[in-house]
Amino acid sequence: MIAKPSDFGGLFLLGMQMTDLEITMATGDDLTALQSLYVHLIKNDVPCPPDVAQDAIATLSLYPGSGVLIARHKGTPVASCTLIIIPNFSRGGQPYALIENVVTHTNYRARGCGKALLDTASARAWDRGCYKVMLMTGAKDEGVLTFYEKAGFAQSKTGFQKRRLAPR
Repeated sequence: MIAKPSDFGGLFLLGMQMTDLEITMATGDDLTALQSLYVHLIKNDVPCPPDVAQDAIATLSLYPGSGVLIARHKGTPVASCTLIIIPNFSRGGQPYALIENVVTHTNYRARGCGKALLDTASARAWDRGCYKVMLMTGAKDEGVLTFYEKAGFAQSKTGFQKRRLAPR
């Protein structure tokens, strides 16, 4: 499923026509654009080496429905997230989805790009028969938490994580 400009109904948000937004599954050709977006996710993060990135995007494509979504405004990459569809043995075998690495370029925040991206990721999950879509954030910023709530995500579970390396 590729979200086309018409899927956003011609919404006009903060000087930007959503009809100019296109959301597709990223390919190996998009890795440079993705790396430029990730700078807006984790400041001073160590970039993923190109060969590791190529392997990661190829591996994600092996899981039906999974991959990295990239949103472009008039051809410029402005937002991205990773969607993973996970097979399941409960819930009658219905899969579930995990969204990770949600990022919007700083200059395009609060314009609807991130919400359109998450709506597209959710629609892809529903199309694959998922019974839920999950995401976690380490953000404490009230604006980020409100953004996820406005995008339809409820803060309804307790999340735990175990890390090999200490959090940044």
